[in-house]
Amino acid sequence: MSRSPLQVRRRAFAAFAMLIATAAAAPAVVSAYLTLGTTVNGRTVMTRWTSMPVKYFVTNRSIPNVTANQFQTVVAQSFSTWSAVPTATVSATFAGFVNAEPVRDDGATVIGFQRHDELERTLGVTSFTLDRTTGELVEADIFLNSLFDWSTAAGGETSKYDVQSIVTHEVGHLLGLGHSLLGETELRPTGGRRVLGKRAVMFPIAYAVGTVLDRTLQDDDVAGISTTYPTSQFLHDTGSIAGKVTLDGAGIFGAHVVAFNTKTQAMVGAFSLTADGQFVIDGLTPGVYVLRAEPLDDADIASFFDANSKVEIGFKTTFHPKLVTVPRGGAGHAVEIKVTRK
Repeated sequence: MSRSPLQVRRRAFAAFAMLIATAAAAPAVVSAYLTLGTTVNGRTVMTRWTSMPVKYFVTNRSIPNVTANQFQTVVAQSFSTWSAVPTATVSATFAGFVNAEPVRDDGATVIGFQRHDELERTLGVTSFTLDRTTGELVEADIFLNSLFDWSTAAGGETSKYDVQSIVTHEVGHLLGLGHSLLGETELRPTGGRRVLGKRAVMFPIAYAVGTVLDRTLQDDDVAGISTTYPTSQFLHDTGSIAGKVTLDGAGIFGAHVVAFNTKTQAMVGAFSLTADGQFVIDGLTPGVYVLRAEPLDDADIASFFDANSKVEIGFKTTFHPKLVTVPRGGAGHAVEIKVTRK
């Protein structure tokens, strides 16, 4: 993390990788399963905008196959994807084209293309400036790496990355969401990973060229944005699961916990975020759920937590032996998922 000269703001970064789950730098604290957080006066607070709409600018720069106007149209569509979630209070407004670059601590939220040859596997990066006294987002900038070939075609192009898919992911970061672990990958012979499938736009690894699937939010994304900016109806209609993950009787930090709705097949994830293994999964439709705890052993930990975090990965994937019922507007009995060592 770096600070501005006045030391009243904090900058953090989140990156979307093409082949590997990596980040330029990670947020200091992940305060919930999909939301970013920071520490203010010894307490963890959610990283979010406290007023809407978010006012953003677009860098007036075209690249091959994508004009500045086409880019601005797609950025607006990506914001609309998040603001269309009926259980979240999110809105944004385009403030105009500028010559300013993204990722500058100038107090303006700017989105644009930049070329970064040194980031040969990174498609996009979001940076934040936070008010250190409140944790409030005061600026967020996004760049897409023009090292790669891009497309704004309605159905995508086979040899190019889809601008709208990647911007939708990065706008999720801009709004305060962290990475989701709901995805499966495999190693490529040439290095990095290929996505086999995922259940969240906020998964840190992109689909291959020509794919437009990440234009559409999934259950995990909807739960994350709704928990960060909830409507009163969302709080009334949804419930949660709380509990802890333990290994040899002691809580563990950084276990990934997934709730699977047996009726709708919706999946929402969380992490145990305290030394005693506590976790909370919010935004769940009332119903019966299967719970699973798994280690973060198949991804770059820095994509989810600070590199200095003591994340426990030496345990086996474990299902909670009982189904868990989620009531409307609250949580059921706390659960304990007892995992065993590998």
